[in-house]
Amino acid sequence: MDITLVASTNNIRTKQEALLFGRAAARICYTEKGFSGIVEEENPMPLIDATLDSGHHSVYEHVHLSFYIDGIPKMGAMILNNERPYVTSEKSARYTQMNPEHRQKALYCKWLEILKTAIAQKYPHLGETKTAKLAQENARYMISVFTSTKMLYTLSFRQLNRIMHAFRAEIKQLPDNEFTAKAKKFMAEFLESPATSQFFEERLDYRNKPKRLSIFAENGAEEEFGENYSTTYENSFAYLAQAHRHRTLNYSMAMCAPKFFIPAILTAEQAEQWTADIGSIAEHDFPQGMLISISERGHYTDFIAKMRERLCEQAQWEIMDRTRKTLLKYIRETKNPAVRLILEQYADKETGAPAPACRMPGSKRCSGGPFGPSIALERLV
Repeated sequence: MDITLVASTNNIRTKQEALLFGRAAARICYTEKGFSGIVEEENPMPLIDATLDSGHHSVYEHVHLSFYIDGIPKMGAMILNNERPYVTSEKSARYTQMNPEHRQKALYCKWLEILKTAIAQKYPHLGETKTAKLAQENARYMISVFTSTKMLYTLSFRQLNRIMHAFRAEIKQLPDNEFTAKAKKFMAEFLESPATSQFFEERLDYRNKPKRLSIFAENGAEEEFGENYSTTYENSFAYLAQAHRHRTLNYSMAMCAPKFFIPAILTAEQAEQWTADIGSIAEHDFPQGMLISISERGHYTDFIAKMRERLCEQAQWEIMDRTRKTLLKYIRETKNPAVRLILEQYADKETGAPAPACRMPGSKRCSGGPFGPSIALERLV
């Protein structure tokens, strides 16, 4: 894994420069001087020490660092993308063809062709480009969640240190098994990279604000559907990689008994073959189609925002399917009549089925896509 600092606030390149910028931000609160006058002040270390030692760390969020990470395992990207706040741009396995190794590659290529044929037969109007994209989207379930990818990742100087402190703790706390060994290897490489390690500050830690990495937080909380909601379900690694990009919602995961996502478009015979193939690599490769236990928590308004993006013909099928299931469960189980009334607006008045995003209250009518609103949520791929 190769990490390079490619951009930063005020072209900051070292930890000392980041500390000085944070110190200047702290001084703004207590002086009549302008920013240029603050920067020119002598003897900055006492205030830097005071802010670090007192836990007044928010001033170090003014410095943002952008890292280009090449060769990062997909699971590593998921760990980073579950921590907020951040900005990320990551290579898409939906829109680009992946190049896995060993048996994964053979299975990926095999199912890429099978899926192209199945999709073309079921939806001949889609055309070659759209069919290929959808086939790629589903074939990638055969690829390990530790397959290398690339991303641009931006976060604050303070958040970088929070993550590095959390990595050090998780390397010690996580139970030892084959999955966590791979995750710990990523964390160790992230900590040891010259690009990130040069910004490590021992005093920028959790101390009075203890917290584990959010992706490995306690899972399986009691379900509730009120103004706030909490629900737990089983979906794939690939689903979680999509879902936790809704940064106003909270997600965590736990491993469960080996089970796998099966593309809905496959026949019963193909589904049986799919399960045998993905199961053959599950023990050591942890394919993205493995099901994991996922806890989702948030406010109902943030769930509505998720629906507006994911109840759509352009959304990944699995996240579309889970979002509509959660909506129906929310409406059915909430004891809050006001919330139920609001959520019912997002379902068809006659059938009670979830409505596609383009037919939701306040939405603009879409210009039309390859499926169209009539089967946007009933499609098989």
